[in-house]
Amino acid sequence: MSAPVQAAYSYCEAVTGQQARNFAYGIRLLPYEKRQAMSALYAFSRRVDDIGDGELDPETKHTRLEETRGLLVRIRDNAVDEDDTDPVAVALADAAHRFPLPLGGLDELIDGVLMDVRGATYETWADLKTYCRCVAGAIGRLSLGVFGTETGAPGAERAAEYADTLGLALQLTNILRDVREDAGNGRTYLPADDLAKFGCSAGFHRATPPPGSDFAGLVHFEVRRARALFAEGYRLLPMLDRRSGACVAAMAGIYRRLLDRIERDPEAVLRGRVSLPGHEKAYVAVRGLSGLDARYISRRTARGRV
Repeated sequence: MSAPVQAAYSYCEAVTGQQARNFAYGIRLLPYEKRQAMSALYAFSRRVDDIGDGELDPETKHTRLEETRGLLVRIRDNAVDEDDTDPVAVALADAAHRFPLPLGGLDELIDGVLMDVRGATYETWADLKTYCRCVAGAIGRLSLGVFGTETGAPGAERAAEYADTLGLALQLTNILRDVREDAGNGRTYLPADDLAKFGCSAGFHRATPPPGSDFAGLVHFEVRRARALFAEGYRLLPMLDRRSGACVAAMAGIYRRLLDRIERDPEAVLRGRVSLPGHEKAYVAVRGLSGLDARYISRRTARGRV
């Protein structure tokens, strides 16, 4: 690997380590080249998210996002040189040469962030699912391009579907965790019909639930939905090699444990950000490396119970 490409990857790894602790924790379990590629994907995704979440006016955000989409065109056209001044472009172009990345997934990510810029709202779960597939399911499919599947793995033709579904599970967990923060930014992601059903249409602007609402009922309803998505997405694990499976199990396991915490104390998400201590993350990583999660899912799949 040339020095400019190595430097570009180092930049992406630094961005990942600083901005995405759970993600960075999971990809540490990967071999070096796969870890680099995942860092490049994250750095590009972070750039897109930062534009969407920034202070620019909507028209300027739209322009910046389309300029970022232009970077994908350059990568597809092999028009990014090693000495390009954009390290994310250099790293992502190299990763796309090394791995079969479905770069259209990054176009979908931009489409999803444009939905945020336009102030999209979601009346039903079907509406929200479309958004989640753009901003998270697509990342699952891109990650699968890095991981690959084991030769002859049963059901591998559905691996992209399971990766997409696991992305949805992670995103719905994020939405539950961040309801107060999102409300402060003028955004509501939970479906309007779910909010109405549980008396929460007034939103989440305080450290207590809306008066007269069944906030715990709403959270438990969404937790069950997320658990069903995790159960389906976990079918991916037995299709991956040991270290890729460990990475996915670690990241998904961290979010599953966040979901457990949210379920036990729903109002915690209104008081601050729910997170896991380092020792719990380490335990999840060890489970993933040991293959316990993959073997458990394999047994349940064989019995038709997943």
